[in-house]
Amino acid sequence: MKNIFFSRAGIIIVGAIIGVFAALLQYFGNPPNMGICVACFERDIAGALGLHRADVVQYLRPEIIGFVLGAFLMAAFAGEFRPRGGSSPLIRFFLGLFAMIGALVFLGCPWRALLRLAGGDGNAILGLLGLTSGIFIGILFLKKGFNLGRSHAQAMGSGWIMPALMLGLLFLLTFQVSFAPGGPIFFSAKGPGSMHAPLLISIAAGLIIGALAQRSRFCTMGAIRDVMLTRDFHLLGGVMALVVFAFAVNVILGQFKPGFEGQPIAHTNHLWNFLGMSLAGLAFALAGGCPGRQLFLSGEGDADAGVFVLGMVTGAAVSHNFAMASSPKGVAAFGPIAVIFGIVFCLIVGFTMIEKSK
Repeated sequence: MKNIFFSRAGIIIVGAIIGVFAALLQYFGNPPNMGICVACFERDIAGALGLHRADVVQYLRPEIIGFVLGAFLMAAFAGEFRPRGGSSPLIRFFLGLFAMIGALVFLGCPWRALLRLAGGDGNAILGLLGLTSGIFIGILFLKKGFNLGRSHAQAMGSGWIMPALMLGLLFLLTFQVSFAPGGPIFFSAKGPGSMHAPLLISIAAGLIIGALAQRSRFCTMGAIRDVMLTRDFHLLGGVMALVVFAFAVNVILGQFKPGFEGQPIAHTNHLWNFLGMSLAGLAFALAGGCPGRQLFLSGEGDADAGVFVLGMVTGAAVSHNFAMASSPKGVAAFGPIAVIFGIVFCLIVGFTMIEKSK
């Protein structure tokens, strides 16, 4: 079956659809400049499950569920569902953990950085510069032979784990299950976690984006990596389309508000906006994909990507439980220390996982 979405025009269409959906999800109730944010939404899921107790960021985000299930259904339909894994899973787990710590110091994943820019948030520029610098460092390791090892084919049941987990979360969300008085499952009554589009709209958007991203191989980190490494601008076309179309819809809906001060769910500490996303970009480069791409890969049977996703969820819990996650008030007490520690970890991984040429 011909994959039209992997063509130059196809990736641009996919990016445009993601940008439009993100702006519309904000319009229908998702937090401002956060129509879609993989890191923030996984953080909300961690809170809903009681892994952290920041009561303003707790909600089982259906977009994340849709990403995995949409990718799973499309991969199965296209004959691309291939259970595999075994490529340094423990390292990938900690790369996911530190990627989340860096993202929550900045307050957003690469998708949200782009959407914040499309909404007028100038602070996103520092985040995107940091993301690019982290990916650049990762590319230097790749050029020297960095490799987490080969994954291997696994039993069919291995590939079903992440889709099954998402179905379980969808059940808990749909029926508002409570296991004890006062939770879990937790749902925010105020703050970003209480802001969400209607369930059917969110799950439909997630399914469509998951399916299209699986076919197109959409990846923000991959787009920057390919330009730097091979001068390949294919994926970058989709990323640029995301920004342009999100910007256009934001303008039409009155959601574009340019500036640095007073931006929603953001802070103006430029140093740690930069360094937080530098850590995230380096971790994404070493792991081989941005957080969105990791979700899509987990849907098509990649257990290593699933481990990275679980690392990010754990990183969200660690960030909020140990005062690392930023807020609109600024960078948290232990966020900078955690970012420095994470960068050191990633550098150690980078240097020690270089394959010696025979």
